[in-house]
Amino acid sequence: MIILASKSPRRKELLEKYHINFIIDTVETSEVFNENLKLEEALLDVAFQKVLPVFEKHQNDLIIGADTIVVCENKVLGKPKDFNEAYNMLRLLSNKSHYVMTGVIIKSEEKDIRFVEKTKVTFKDLTDQEIIEYISTENVYDKAGSYAIQEGASKFVLNVDGSMNNVIGLPVERVVEELKKHELI
Repeated sequence: MIILASKSPRRKELLEKYHINFIIDTVETSEVFNENLKLEEALLDVAFQKVLPVFEKHQNDLIIGADTIVVCENKVLGKPKDFNEAYNMLRLLSNKSHYVMTGVIIKSEEKDIRFVEKTKVTFKDLTDQEIIEYISTENVYDKAGSYAIQEGASKFVLNVDGSMNNVIGLPVERVVEELKKHELI
C-alpha cells in the first residue's frame, strides 16, 4: 500500500490526477528546518521528519512525504505566520525570479529514495494594492512563500521554468518516474 504522509489537499489532488491508489496518514511533527545543513539536506530532513513516524506505523508499506519551500535572494520562505510576514514575502518576490524547492522522500523497508525538485518562477512587479488584496482574499497562511500558483497568484506569474506541479506542492511526474524506475508501481 502507498501512504501519503501529508495533510496537504494539493498533494492529495496531484497524486489522484495520476490515478495512484493511496491512503493518507500523518503524525504531527515539529518540522524543524536545520539551518546548519545545506539547503537541500535541510529540506530533505524536514520531509524525512514527516515520513519516519508514519513509516514506523506502516513498515510493510511505501510512504511518500514532501516539504516545499520558496527561496529568493538566499532567503528561505516557508509558510507565513501573519499578514505582515505574508506581505513581506510577496513584496520580496515582486519583480524577481525565485525557486520553489520540494524535498521528496519515498520510503519502504527496501527503498529510501530522496530527491529535491527545483522550479524557477518569475513574478511580475506587484503593487502594494495587489499584494494586500491577494492576502485579504486568499488563504496564504498554509503556503510556502505566501502564494498558490494554482489559485489567485497565477496572475502574478510571468514565467515558470520547470515542474508546475512542483510549485503546487509535489513534483508528481518525478514521483511517478521514481516509483516506476524502482518497480514500486
